[in-house]
Amino acid sequence: MTVLRHGWIITLRELKLWQRDPSPLIVGILFSIMLLLMFGFLLGGAIGLPGGGGYLAYLLPGMLALSMLFGVEATMGAITNETKKGITDRFRSLPMSGVAVPLGRSAADLLKSAVELAVLMGGGLLIGWRVSGSFGAVLVAAALLLWLRFAMLWLGIFLGLTLRGEGALMSVQILVWPIGFLSGVFVSPESMPSWLGFLAQWNPVSATAAACRDLFGNPTGITSGPLADYPLLLALLWPAVLLAIFVPLSARAYQRLSR
Repeated sequence: MTVLRHGWIITLRELKLWQRDPSPLIVGILFSIMLLLMFGFLLGGAIGLPGGGGYLAYLLPGMLALSMLFGVEATMGAITNETKKGITDRFRSLPMSGVAVPLGRSAADLLKSAVELAVLMGGGLLIGWRVSGSFGAVLVAAALLLWLRFAMLWLGIFLGLTLRGEGALMSVQILVWPIGFLSGVFVSPESMPSWLGFLAQWNPVSATAAACRDLFGNPTGITSGPLADYPLLLALLWPAVLLAIFVPLSARAYQRLSR
């Protein structure tokens, strides 16, 4: 209970910081909306889907999953800045658990992600996206998206605690973008060359996007393979695997920071 109480204190601190400066949240939402409009209206008419269906209905769940992936960069940047400024060292000097600070940070980021997700879904409805799934299915899809974001947050925390050089954030951006595009976000893996489609099908972002499309009642663009047979299972397992790896690594990295 002490860890949870300390983590909640850190969460409140982060929320107050965002309340004073909401620009990172606003910029992140505007960037996702820009990508949605660009691909949906500029390129959507030229992209066909295996199994048929409208491209906008296919694209939007993928964009929601992609926005969850972008949490890696934001979290890593915030952790890196606080470490450089000595804020992390101040926290480490306090009588609190080593996992409380990363836990509080991830909880605050997850709350911010829920707001971002709601805004993006509302924006999608305004431009013509429609959901035919039940209200319960929509809630499950939202939970899967936040589950992916939670895993990405811990990856960002770990990278922020271990990679603190000048070019660290740029290196992660170079890594995140190929992962985001090498997925089923924008096009179906079945339309890719076989080896590339194989990689895209086993991408955690693809799993969450496919499960959400199925729950929303949108076209999946998948006619066979693991994403067609087990999308929900894969969307649950991939973040769980990432959390099992990066939560203990983040706690260890936090404890080993040099004073």
